[in-house]
Amino acid sequence: MQIHADLEQALAVILPTSERVFACTTKGSTNYAEADFQPDDTFLFGPETRGLPDSVLADERVSHRLRIPMREGSRSLNLSNAVAIIAFEAWRQNGFG
Repeated sequence: MQIHADLEQALAVILPTSERVFACTTKGSTNYAEADFQPDDTFLFGPETRGLPDSVLADERVSHRLRIPMREGSRSLNLSNAVAIIAFEAWRQNGFG
């Protein structure tokens, strides 16, 4: 895990080694459980209180937008739970290696 000051700094480090950048957001169009994760994928998570900003979601270098399905009327999971769910699924798909 790495924390970066802004998207530009993050992508300068990420893009040389990762072709796919997933934004994890309640506004995502792809259910995380339907995604096919690869070993070098990168996941972006925003602050728990507001998520990723629209500018990040609109950035053409962010190739996918994932969501965790929620029951009707539920807001969202807290950040640590969302990270755990998506990271574990990516890890599982890649043989826990």
